Amino acid sequence: MIVVLRLGHRIVRDKRITTHVALSARALGASGIILSGEKDNEIIESVNDVSERWGGEFFCEYRRDWKGVIREFKEQGFTIVHLTFYGIPLQQRIKELREKNILVIVGGEKVPRAVYELADYNISVTNQPHSEVSALAIFLHECFNGQELFKSFENARLKIIPQERGKKVLTDSS
Repeated sequence: MIVVLRLGHRIVRDKRITTHVALSARALGASGIILSGEKDNEIIESVNDVSERWGGEFFCEYRRDWKGVIREFKEQGFTIVHLTFYGIPLQQRIKELREKNILVIVGGEKVPRAVYELADYNISVTNQPHSEVSALAIFLHECFNGQELFKSFENARLKIIPQERGKKVLTDSS
């Protein structure tokens, strides 16, 4: 099980990127996302609506106390992974991380020093500046060995039928 903790969400500045972090987490196999920073009911409702329509088990919730979230997940036996381009390269640690329950932390605004200290692993997907969306996507892809691309989403009311051209979406009333 992998849960994402999105640090430092700012409503005015981060709405789009936080939504993309949540949607990428859902599509690529995470079990849920916890938002910290400013409470944004619009994002929570939007992501939970996507999960309801497109299926699968995924939660999106807000928790003010990100340190408490980290402590809670540690107490439950989760490994805490902080994605940062200052960390150890993912390819050096991925074998250790597979098959563990993980709370993966992605930052928004400047990440507090305490995050680096509370994390069991500070991991980079590259040591160059990049997007937290891409870092999370690559991290999940590597953790799941690419198998997340074949994930089936149970109880979907909408389902895309892949085709070369055009768009075909089945609805539960189709």
